[in-house]
Amino acid sequence: MKNVLATIIGLIVASITVHIFEAVIGHNLFTFPEGAELSNTEWIKNNMDKIPMGSKICVVFAHFAGIITGMFVAAKISKQSVIPSHITGGLMVLATFVTIVMQPKELWFSISDGVFAILGFLIGKVLAQKQITDF
Repeated sequence: MKNVLATIIGLIVASITVHIFEAVIGHNLFTFPEGAELSNTEWIKNNMDKIPMGSKICVVFAHFAGIITGMFVAAKISKQSVIPSHITGGLMVLATFVTIVMQPKELWFSISDGVFAILGFLIGKVLAQKQITDF
C-alpha cells in the first residue's frame, strides 16, 4: 500500500512541478501575444511561432524537473523500492512524448523536450536509488 501511495504522490508532485515551471513561471515571465488562448490546443498549434522562446524553454525545463522531482518524492516515501519512482518517471516521460506527438512544435523544441525528459528519468533514477534503504 505504501508503494501505491508513493506512486500517486510522486505523480501529483511531478504534475505540480510541471505546472509551476510551465504555467506559473513561464507564462508570467514572458509576454504572450494579445488574445493568446493557452488552454486552446488549436490556438497553440496555429500560433507556435508567436509563443515566446523563454516560455518554450520553461516547458522543456518543467518536464525535466517534474520527472526528477516526482521520482525523488516517490522514492523518499517508499524507502524500500524504486518501482514507484520508475512508474512515476515512466508515466511522466510518456506524457511528455504524447505531448510532443499531439502538439506539433519546432524540431529543436521536440528534440530537446524528449532528450531532457529521458535525461530527467536517468537523473531521477540515480536520485531515487540513493533514497532506498533496502536496495
